[in-house]
Amino acid sequence: MKSTAIAVSMVVLILTVQAQTPVQTKSRGVEQELIKLENEWADAWVKYDVAFFDQIMADDYIWTSPEGDVWTKADNMELAKSGEDVITSWVLSEVKVHVYGDAAVVTCRDIIKEKYKDKDVSNQNRWTHVWVKRAGRWQCVAAHSSKTARK
Repeated sequence: MKSTAIAVSMVVLILTVQAQTPVQTKSRGVEQELIKLENEWADAWVKYDVAFFDQIMADDYIWTSPEGDVWTKADNMELAKSGEDVITSWVLSEVKVHVYGDAAVVTCRDIIKEKYKDKDVSNQNRWTHVWVKRAGRWQCVAAHSSKTARK
C-alpha cells in the first residue's frame, strides 16, 4: 500500500513539474530577451542608433522624465538626431523583469555619463519600462525615470 501511495505521489509530482516547466521556461526566455533589449537600448544611446530607437519604441511611446516632462517617441528621435545630447556611458544594474503574457514591466537602476548642450548632466536613475509584444516583437510603450542618490 505504501509503495502504491509513493508511486502515485511521484507520478503527480512529475506531471506537476512537467506542466509548469514550459511556462517557466518561456517566462525565463522572455526575461532574458527583455534584459538583452534593455542593454542594447542603453548601448544604442551611446551610439545614437536612431534606427534601433525607431524599432524599440512603440509609436505611442511616452517617457516621463525625473523632472516630470513628458517625451514622445518623436521627441526622443529628434533629440537623438540633434547631437545636443551626448551619452558616453550608460550602465544598467539591478534589472528585474515581470512578465504578464504579452506585456512586461522592467525595472532597473542605471548610471549615465551625459552632456546636454555641453553641460554635464550625468546621474543615476531608477527606471520602469512597460513592454508590449506586438506583431511578434517587443516594443516599449511607456517609461518613467527617477533620479537616485549616487552610490
